[in-house]
Amino acid sequence: MTKDLFSSQSKIYAAFRPNYPVELYEYILQFVNERKRAWDCATGNGQAAEMLANYFEKVEASDISEAQIGNAIKKENIEYHICPAEHTPFADTSFDLITVAQAYHWINWKRFHNEATRIGKPGSVVAIWMYNMPYSQDEKVTGIIRHFYRDITGPYWDKERRFVDEEYKTVQFDFDPLPSKEFQISFDWKRQQLKGYFQSWSAVQNYIKVNNNNPVDVVEKEIDEAWNENEEKRISFPIVLRIGRISK
Repeated sequence: MTKDLFSSQSKIYAAFRPNYPVELYEYILQFVNERKRAWDCATGNGQAAEMLANYFEKVEASDISEAQIGNAIKKENIEYHICPAEHTPFADTSFDLITVAQAYHWINWKRFHNEATRIGKPGSVVAIWMYNMPYSQDEKVTGIIRHFYRDITGPYWDKERRFVDEEYKTVQFDFDPLPSKEFQISFDWKRQQLKGYFQSWSAVQNYIKVNNNNPVDVVEKEIDEAWNENEEKRISFPIVLRIGRISK
């Protein structure tokens, strides 16, 4: 069953997690036969669901976290559900597109495959994607990010995190393959946005539970020294997409 790792920081997650590029959705949509219904699985705060709502008549979005759903983006044609990825209330053969954004590594792949096959239409599309560690044009900032990820919070990541490090090359994805593609999205961030993004990590919450202090405090001085208060720096996230069709 899908892990619930983000309820405790759902507001932070909604405020600081990056959105995905339009080019990603447009690439996926070229393979979709109809645009009636989409399911955004493990929707979190509804970032992907909000974009899908611009293209589909109806979007069903689900997550196991009631707190995440409570902070999710609202639109008239999005309906949110609290349920696991592997067992949903949706009818058979309902969806033209199924998406999992930055969450596929947390779910049971075999059971999700069975559920997606049940509720997806024949030939419908399943798209999963992830973004890896961001980097900056400023090498000092990139160094801080890598140090925080590997050395400070590294021991506190759940074991499934390795599939992100491996760029989803090792996950089980048993749908009829379509051409995958890599994307990138960039933002001009002030230093508080990087700190907020760090706060949204599940490993940070795990660190706090064990040590009773916040690991972001450990690197805050380094960030402040490398980054003036009102200065903006370009932060980029590499995105990896895997995509396939349901065959039944």
